[in-house]
Amino acid sequence: MTDSTPPDPIVVPDDDEALLAECRVETFRSGGPGGQHQNTTESGVRLVHLPTGIRASARDERSQHRNRALALRRLREKLEELTREEKPRVPKRVPRSQKKKRLEEKKRRGRRKKLRKPPEPED
Repeated sequence: MTDSTPPDPIVVPDDDEALLAECRVETFRSGGPGGQHQNTTESGVRLVHLPTGIRASARDERSQHRNRALALRRLREKLEELTREEKPRVPKRVPRSQKKKRLEEKKRRGRRKKLRKPPEPED
């Protein structure tokens, strides 16, 4: 059985240090193109937001500090996307011309189907 109550809203701290305190920071060798420096230093950063389990990683720059700032920005964007509420859909009125067009098409289809029937026997 599914529970239809909405989940508790996630409070995203405004301060980067407070957000980092809620995360697990992992560093790794980023690899890929970029040469010897990237292959030997652990400049890649992965942030895991512990309350939600959302991950964000960055390995774009050669510096671990810049990658941490980039991963923090990406994590903040993901968290804000998660907390954003969708606007309810407002149904629009169907124009009169479209209603008329639909009815005409239904009538045309009905006439075509009527022609498919076998003829009625005559007395």
